[in-house]
Amino acid sequence: MRTVTLEARPLTRAAFAPFGDVIETAGADMRLINGGTTERYHDLAHVDITGESARVLVNIFRGKSFAPPIDIKMLERHPLGSQAFFPLSGRPFLVVVAKDEGGRPGTPSAFLCQGHQGVNYARNTWHHPLISLEETSDFLIVDRGGEGDNLEEHVFGDVVYRIAKL
Repeated sequence: MRTVTLEARPLTRAAFAPFGDVIETAGADMRLINGGTTERYHDLAHVDITGESARVLVNIFRGKSFAPPIDIKMLERHPLGSQAFFPLSGRPFLVVVAKDEGGRPGTPSAFLCQGHQGVNYARNTWHHPLISLEETSDFLIVDRGGEGDNLEEHVFGDVVYRIAKL
């Protein structure tokens, strides 16, 4: 078994664009609503769902925390809809994604997300399940419900990708 070390880069809109959207208020379209008492940060992520009887789900996930070294042995993707993660606990979390290479994930990229940033994985983007850092944390999740199999998993058989430090 071969181990490949991944470097976790800071999450930016430009760096994450091939995989989906960064969800944060910085640089977003802000509109005052409700008689000027509320700031609305408009259209932060493209929610993309497909398939018969598809519907948008809003969930809360509670993720146990990880600490380096973190071994990445598998990735998953959702062919029928995007999936957004936004931290509710204000703690950082780690995102690991990969481009598709012929129906399999390519070499993963890791991003360190701050507690005020979220991500929206584009439909069919390979990603690791939730990786909370520091302590157990809650996340608001927006994804696809309805009929159809919206989960594919890939286990790396011959390589482990390791995040040694953050």
